[in-house]
Amino acid sequence: MELLKKKIEAEGIVLSDNVLKVDSFINHQMDPHLMKEIGLEFANIFKEAGITRILTIESSGIAPAIMAGLALDVPVIFARKRKSLTLTSDLYTATVYSFTKQESNEITVSKKYIHPDDHVLVIDDFLANGQAALGLANIVEQAGAKVSGIGILIEKSFQPGADDLIAKGYRLESLARIASLKDGKVTFAEQRTHEGIYAGGY
Repeated sequence: MELLKKKIEAEGIVLSDNVLKVDSFINHQMDPHLMKEIGLEFANIFKEAGITRILTIESSGIAPAIMAGLALDVPVIFARKRKSLTLTSDLYTATVYSFTKQESNEITVSKKYIHPDDHVLVIDDFLANGQAALGLANIVEQAGAKVSGIGILIEKSFQPGADDLIAKGYRLESLARIASLKDGKVTFAEQRTHEGIYAGGY
């Protein structure tokens, strides 16, 4: 997605060979116009997938997920990283390890919001080691529902998450794929061709 790539080039800050800071437009301050376009892009990519719900994780996935839900006209659920006092014990749970924070979080979703006949689109802001996406997919599968796609804003292609998700048979669509962050420079990877289960983003 050229708009997202241009935004990364203009405002993204490379902090290390593994870390890209995008807090001026995605995960602290947000660019509503960009989020709207991201939502429309995901809606276009997954328009034939029969999506009935979108699942993301708090908090940076919520904005693009809401915009995609608006465009697809489906409900959006976000997994909580901590148990809420208002959520009962009737929960789907998964454990997600964050390599950035070097800690594990238990994520939860109420069982009343995902049903066995659902076709769920998982959306998240970053894909690196794939733990968040796998945790969300696990929750969908606990419900007996189908993961009809995984939509990622920024994929770090030099880390193993994307290959792991594809190897497990998930349809992965990443709007921007980064090949390298070496020497303080963002180098984009080629977008995947539309072949088989992992037709790539635009």
